[in-house]
Formats: sequence, C-alpha cells, structure tokens
Amino acid sequence: MAAAEDQIDGTTLIKDGWFMEKNPQWPGQATSLEVKKVLLHKKTDFQDLLVFESTHWGMVLVLDGVIQLTEKDEMSYQEMMAHVPLFAHEAPKQVLIIGGGDGGVAREVLKHKCVDQVTHCEIDAGVVEAAKAYFPTLAVGFGNPKGKLVIGDGLAFAKEAADCSYDVIIVDSSDPVGPAEGLFSKEFYTNAHRILRPGGILCTQGECLWIHADLIEEVLKENGAPFASAEYASMQVPTYPSGQIGSFIGRKAFADTSRDASCRKPLRDIPSDMEFRYYTGDMHTAAFALPAFLKQRLAGKEPASKKPRT
Repeated sequence: MAAAEDQIDGTTLIKDGWFMEKNPQWPGQATSLEVKKVLLHKKTDFQDLLVFESTHWGMVLVLDGVIQLTEKDEMSYQEMMAHVPLFAHEAPKQVLIIGGGDGGVAREVLKHKCVDQVTHCEIDAGVVEAAKAYFPTLAVGFGNPKGKLVIGDGLAFAKEAADCSYDVIIVDSSDPVGPAEGLFSKEFYTNAHRILRPGGILCTQGECLWIHADLIEEVLKENGAPFASAEYASMQVPTYPSGQIGSFIGRKAFADTSRDASCRKPLRDIPSDMEFRYYTGDMHTAAFALPAFLKQRLAGKEPASKKPRT
C-alpha cells in the first residue's frame, strides 16, 4: 500500500494514495499519479530520490519532487534524445552522455552498431543504483563493454575533455535548478562545442515550449551561437508538464562548411531490425515542426496576443 503521506522538505509529495508534482517552475498546474506502493525514498548526496509503483504508469522515478520517468512513457524521451542526434550523424563512433543516470539514453545509444564507445558521466551514483534495482529494462547498458561510466560533474568533465573528442554529446539532465543548473550555462555549451568533432552534434534536454519559451529562446540564440545550426525538437511525454518536452540540437560546422548543418533529417538508413516504440524517420523530421507562436518568438516577432484566455 502507498504511504499515507510522504514529504520532501516539508512539502507533501504523496497524500491519500496520490503523488502530486507541484513546482514553481510550472506555475498554476500540477500532475498527479495514483500510487500503488512506495519502494524507495531517500536523500542522495545531491537530491531527493523517490521510486514508487503506480497503478497505471508502471514504476516511477522522481527527483526533487519532479517526475523523471515512468515505465509507460519513458521510451518517447529516451528514443528521441538518442536517435535524433545519432541518425543525424553519418558515422557516430564516440558518444558522450551527461546525466541520464537511469540508463535509458545509454540503452538506446548502444543499439547503434557503428558506435565504438559510450562515455557516460552522471553526477549522482544514487540514481544509478536505484535504476539498477528498480528499472532493469532501462539499466541494461550498465556493464556493456562499449560503455564507460564516470561518476562525476558533467560541467567539469566537459571543461577538462580534449578538443574534438566526441561525435555526439547527449545531455539528459533534470531541470535548470540544483545539480543540473550548470548544464544550461553558456560555459557548458562553449565547452561542448569545443570537444565535438567537425560535424558533431550536441543534444540537450530543452524544456517545455508551453512554459519555458524564454529559456528556449536564450539557449538557441545565445548558447547556440557557436554552432552551425541550433534547433529545437519536440516530443510527447504525457507525464511531463503540459505533456511535452523538447531538446536543443546543435551541430558543429562540418569540415566542408558549405554543407547543410541542419539535423532535421536522418543522414543514415534506419535499420529494419532496430527496435523502436516511438522513434521513426517521420517522427525525427516532424519533431522540428514548431507551433506558430514559438516560430514567431524565435524569429523576433511576438505573436499578436500573448495573453492567455480567461
């Protein structure tokens, strides 16, 4: 049975059998999931970690009161974060993952036979251990001979890495508060650009277009400035705020700078024997289709009315 009440820093997370995600990052809305059983609730060295079994969405991982994944819809995020940048690259061999301690992105990256090594830098060992214990279908990549797990700060890792080390960098971070805040900084994007090889791709968690248009605009225009292309790709994740999240995708210029740097289309054939539950070539291209209000915002044209309906 679910605990009658479970709290973090005095804020009730679970009450009367329901988990409720209420957070000032997305004011005026909340997400609730019915809880079947709480399996783990602890403080790691960096954050509050909660794992519970829900009644309809499978196992759920929560960090600092915010849903990170559920078993039912995790594939949309993991697959798009991994396969959009990897298929937009002609021959990715060296891949760096920052964050993603649940292992889901690594699971998807390792499906690409052309990848020689996946270096995985996660700051919180507690998340990795929880994933191994409670999310074995996500954590399958841990221990893979192509994988190298580093427990450490991704910001520092990128700062210390050698120039032109990676073909693809994927940042599966939580929101820009707490441990992940530095991963949204201009300093990090500058270092990510430096350590990418020509034609290399950076894909980072890009927040929700319904809530974080300011952040999206800043990341694309300011943090994306060193990149030959800077784009936003959208995906559906029902248990995330507003049911949507996106990724920033930037490509370092090709050696032949006349080449189109956009990541909107796969540059490799998608193998018929590769298993997906969300990603397709059509979904890859469609992810870059943005609603009018965001296109206008990014083009420097404000929509006719920014006022919400009352």
